[in-house]
Amino acid sequence: MTLRIVAGTAARALAGRVAAALGAGPAEPAVRRFPDGELRPAVGGVRGADVYVLQSTGPPVNEHVVELLLLLDACRRAGAGRITAVVPYFGYARQDRRTRPGEAIGSQVVAGALAGAGAQRLVVVDPHTPGLEAACPVPTEMITAVPVLAAALGERLPGDAVVVAPDLGAVKLAEHYATSLGRPVAVVRKTRLTGTSVVAEELVGDVRDRPAVMVDDMISTGGTIEAAVNVLRSYGARPGVVVAAVHGVFAGPAAGRLAGCALGGLLVTDSVAQMDVASSGITSSGAAPIGGPPPAEVLSIAPLLADAIGRLHGDRPLDDLLMRA
Repeated sequence: MTLRIVAGTAARALAGRVAAALGAGPAEPAVRRFPDGELRPAVGGVRGADVYVLQSTGPPVNEHVVELLLLLDACRRAGAGRITAVVPYFGYARQDRRTRPGEAIGSQVVAGALAGAGAQRLVVVDPHTPGLEAACPVPTEMITAVPVLAAALGERLPGDAVVVAPDLGAVKLAEHYATSLGRPVAVVRKTRLTGTSVVAEELVGDVRDRPAVMVDDMISTGGTIEAAVNVLRSYGARPGVVVAAVHGVFAGPAAGRLAGCALGGLLVTDSVAQMDVASSGITSSGAAPIGGPPPAEVLSIAPLLADAIGRLHGDRPLDDLLMRA
């Protein structure tokens, strides 16, 4: 089957880089928008093809999810031979369980909708919860961008740096970075009060008079980072904490919070197109920041996605690309 990359509007630049790496021209569907906001995408040239619909579901999440669903359905109706949804940032992954009666389980609902729209397989990058695979009714490949960020950090960190998990949920992730970088781990214990408010209370590990690099899968409102940086300061870590996260969502008050942290560096990937969050005040490396925080260095995951897609197209294993359990 011919390989085709179909680019959603939230990932056109990334899809273009992936397609170029694979030598497959990206198909940019025509997406009509009606006056009331309805989307009506149309996809051509995919009959009988092995199609990979690449769409990130960052802000505005619901709009991008609906577009992805419609693109998958369009590819199915256009006669695609095989359809894979490639979702670098899966926006509903945090909704993996109910925290009180009456709530929906958003990750399961969205995963089911993707399958219902035509996805025969799902590829995601570092989802917030590994349980996404169990929630999805089609085969799901959860690949990781940690090696991309770890390689960049390894070129910048001094030998006495400590890898910090900003909460207990990031401990395994921090351990993966620490193993790759050959650095010790420290862990901040936090309590989440609301969706945007976090209290960090104590630290396990030694950071006194040492540089720290904080790692997480995503930065949303910046509350976790802000609280954890304050704890590191109280325990005597050197100023200028470096923060690395796969997904730079930068929602709501993130810009002001990160500005107040006086970070020594901020690394994210292009799993969420940073032009889509420019109003947050975070910009690509080399660009002038809007609103104060240090510019983010944006590392591309295009080579990672191209490698994964190339292997899937050739029915080859992805073992060394997958998230660690």
